[in-house]
Amino acid sequence: MIKNFIKTAFRTLLKNKGFTAINVLGLALGLATCMLIVFYVIDELSYDKFNIKTDRIYRVNSDIKFGGSEGSFAVTPAPLATAFLSELPEVEQVARFRSWGGFQVKKGNQNLREHRVVYADASIFDIFTFPMIAGDPKTALKDPRTVVINESTAKKYFNAANVIGKTLILNDSLLYKVTGVIKDIPKQAHFNYDFFLSMQSLPESKENSWVSNNFNTYILLKKGASQKSMEAKLPKIVRAHVGPQLQAVIHKSLDDVERGGDYIRLNLTPLNDIHLHSNRVAELNNNGNIQYVYIFSAIALFILLIACVNFMNLSTARSSNRAREVGVRKVLGSPRKFLIAQFLSESILITFVATVIAVLAAWVLLPLFNQMSGKELVFTPGTFVWLAPVLIALVVVIGCLAGSYPALFLSAFQPIDVLKGKLSSGFKGGWLRNFLVVFQFSISIFLIIGTLVIYNQLKYIQHKDLGYKRDQVLIVHNVYAMGKQTKIFKQEIEKFPNVVSATLTGFLPTEGNGNSTTFFQDHTMDSKKALSTQLWSVDEKYIPTLGMKIISGRNFSKDMSTDSAAVIINETAAKKLAMADPLNKVLYYPADRYGKIIKPVHIVGVVRDFNFNSLRENITPVILTYSDDWGALGIKVKTANIAALIDQIKDKWKTFAPSEQFNYSFMDADFDAAYRTEQRIGTIFITFTTLAILIACLGLFGLAAYAAEQRVKEIGIRKVLGANVSKIVGMLSMDFIKLVLISILIASPVAWWAMQKWLQDFAYRQNIQWWVFAVAGFGAIMIAVVTISFQSIKAALSNPVKSLRSE
Repeated sequence: MIKNFIKTAFRTLLKNKGFTAINVLGLALGLATCMLIVFYVIDELSYDKFNIKTDRIYRVNSDIKFGGSEGSFAVTPAPLATAFLSELPEVEQVARFRSWGGFQVKKGNQNLREHRVVYADASIFDIFTFPMIAGDPKTALKDPRTVVINESTAKKYFNAANVIGKTLILNDSLLYKVTGVIKDIPKQAHFNYDFFLSMQSLPESKENSWVSNNFNTYILLKKGASQKSMEAKLPKIVRAHVGPQLQAVIHKSLDDVERGGDYIRLNLTPLNDIHLHSNRVAELNNNGNIQYVYIFSAIALFILLIACVNFMNLSTARSSNRAREVGVRKVLGSPRKFLIAQFLSESILITFVATVIAVLAAWVLLPLFNQMSGKELVFTPGTFVWLAPVLIALVVVIGCLAGSYPALFLSAFQPIDVLKGKLSSGFKGGWLRNFLVVFQFSISIFLIIGTLVIYNQLKYIQHKDLGYKRDQVLIVHNVYAMGKQTKIFKQEIEKFPNVVSATLTGFLPTEGNGNSTTFFQDHTMDSKKALSTQLWSVDEKYIPTLGMKIISGRNFSKDMSTDSAAVIINETAAKKLAMADPLNKVLYYPADRYGKIIKPVHIVGVVRDFNFNSLRENITPVILTYSDDWGALGIKVKTANIAALIDQIKDKWKTFAPSEQFNYSFMDADFDAAYRTEQRIGTIFITFTTLAILIACLGLFGLAAYAAEQRVKEIGIRKVLGANVSKIVGMLSMDFIKLVLISILIASPVAWWAMQKWLQDFAYRQNIQWWVFAVAGFGAIMIAVVTISFQSIKAALSNPVKSLRSE
């Protein structure tokens, strides 16, 4: 019997090739898209799960509000680790990381720039799961000048995995002994380093400074200890250790600070929450965003629903054409359960074929999706272990849902009514079909509005005046490797005819310098007037090279010896200081970690505010000081032949640093890289919205064909009575356009609410304009009109003799 059901279903589907093709194509597109998004979501949710003790690992964070500034940091003071181990019995182990930005590592006669380098405590192997393939994890990082590297790095520098005892030369002078080789850390980790340098090599790690936050601190709680009970004890740690040193720096107790509305707090973030739920200053890597996981999950669900709705819609629409078949079967004695089984067999068969095509399509499209999303997803045997049962369940569920309405509805007909032609037909009578059309077009319009809002915000980010000019600025990195010749190198570069100016500093707006924080006070030394601010070291060419604007006072000058104690503040800092005229006013700040040395500086200028953090955040105070920093060389150029200029600079580099790697970037490209996640989201959103609309149009095309087929005799009569083609096309189209208009009314307020929530993450954003809804609505109507016009015009142009000759 089952064989007969399948054979009959196969014949029926071949008989209606157009109906079958639309159903299979629409469902396959929906399932393939859904699979790709599911792979993305699973990858995002799997971060840090490889750690065996993941449920007991937490990161310690700092929340600081002081001097008119407020910040959330992923770093803590150096001595916090020791205090946690000695004062909190719930803590089993503590480990710290200190990010350093990178080192030059010697390979043969050349120095290679390595960015994935970090100082780490030896206890990281007690907390994190880093399988060691050579060396002893208990002693690997115990001694100064030791390093643990991963397997890929070992092969890169030594062409072997077991390289215990080998020596790496960093920055031409630092010798580090390899004491361990670990397996490459999985890509699904919120940090991924190639070199782990012994924390014992870093003098800063031994300092007892509680007012300087530079260390990413992780703790392993004992079994049974809870996050809530731990966090309840953290204020006591702050009061006992931070309080005394804070008073030494700002001459106010912690109680006085808190009474003024400011605070210094510690809290914990579970390891599993860091990647998707943490966006603090000084993260070890660029984290994801749980909001995008929700958005993509919703898109996957929406597209799958649209595909399923199409399937159900076309199945129910075509079912009435088989009413006579049902009547004949019943007269010949076929029980209702066999009729239900027949309809479900056809539905499940279509779903199965669509699923097979969807798997193949997802496999073919995965490299393209990886390129769009920045992922490295692959099909593995393990993928099919969980995917196969899910797909089998989907085939059964979707097949049964799509086939249930025609199966139950048609199988309940009385044969006498069916054979007499009393079964009602026509588009207007199908309330379920109308509801499903409204449902799928509401989703499509929602996605169109979302796409327009995201595109508009990304365009706003690209064109916003940031307070500096990032175009035509070339950045040469790692110039400090030249040592004392760095300034001479800069002078040589400035002699090139196509170079406007050059500035020597690592504090560039696109470099993510958001953690060089210190406190400034006026002559009253009142903590309520203290200013928490960024402190950047720059030279006299910094402001003109970046096209910044001095709105009051002057720039630094190398001809004025007093400028060594001069500063330039931004507008936000001026407002926070609440000075009517800040020029020539004196400020004081601690020149050491303990506040024992207070340095006076005078304000010589106010620079217009410029964005140096993400546009998700408001501009915070910045103070520029006239002092050396050799982190990078920013070069303002004026030439169309950039490649030739880069070659000139590279040749000059080789004369100064022949063994050093030449690295450069463009400031506008660095800025774009900071918003690469948003750009990828926009691209994926546009792609999937297009697919959703395409799937919806496939269904609408099929329904238009069905509606025209059902009203063929009516059309013939109208033509005989004198109706022209335009009137008939309008009559057939109006029913669908009404449904699209209802969809617009439903989708618009929901989309407005959802996109407002998304935009709230940006401190600088474009408001949602009325034209977004107008364009989305008009676009949806035009898409519907174009989709159904083919079938409507075809029906209107048909010969009425053919449709009426049997009457």
